[in-house]
Amino acid sequence: MRYAGRAAVVRGSGIVAAILVFSGFLAGASSAGADEAGFEPIFDGKSLAGWKVNENPQSWKVEDGHIVCHGARSHLFFVGPDAAKPADFKNFHFKADVMTKPGANSGIFFHTKFQPEGWPADGYEMQVNNSQGDPVRTGSIYNVVKNFVPPAKDNTWFTEEVMVKDKQITVIVDGKVLFEFVEPDGVTGTRKLSNGTFALQAHDPGSEVHYKNIRVKRLP
Repeated sequence: MRYAGRAAVVRGSGIVAAILVFSGFLAGASSAGADEAGFEPIFDGKSLAGWKVNENPQSWKVEDGHIVCHGARSHLFFVGPDAAKPADFKNFHFKADVMTKPGANSGIFFHTKFQPEGWPADGYEMQVNNSQGDPVRTGSIYNVVKNFVPPAKDNTWFTEEVMVKDKQITVIVDGKVLFEFVEPDGVTGTRKLSNGTFALQAHDPGSEVHYKNIRVKRLP
């Protein structure tokens, strides 16, 4: 998915505002074995209870405790236990264990809202892509902060995290901070930080991505 980017304050090795090119990891505290207190699972490992698919529902299944996305464009939105009162997050710390198959492209949206079809118009997309033809790799905030170096490998589980605190987004992969992005003031439209839920992306029929152990912690 592609949409207009913007200059902003970005802190990270090899990332500069406007060009936004990533060339290495920040020295970050490892999240491996980190304290999980306060995190709550939003995927039960058995079903898509609490989630809502928009178009092409055949692109999703639960297999061996994983959410598997493989098929035509579709998005799976977390709505929570009561669809009449959709889940809503502002400041949070989100974690998911992810495995990409070779040539796969997917994404994790946040501060988004359910829509019946199309690429989600609200919020930001954190890229999941270690080898697909699009050079924007895992951990990127799509078309806002661009990482061209894959921080993980296909066919191997890795942990992808995003923290939002007011105007700051922090992305972590396998315990290493990729960058901190501060959204500038005055951003208009729906492609911005606000509040909302999470969505997973089935990008195209050639992409297969697995998700498990999806959890989130609300932050003050």
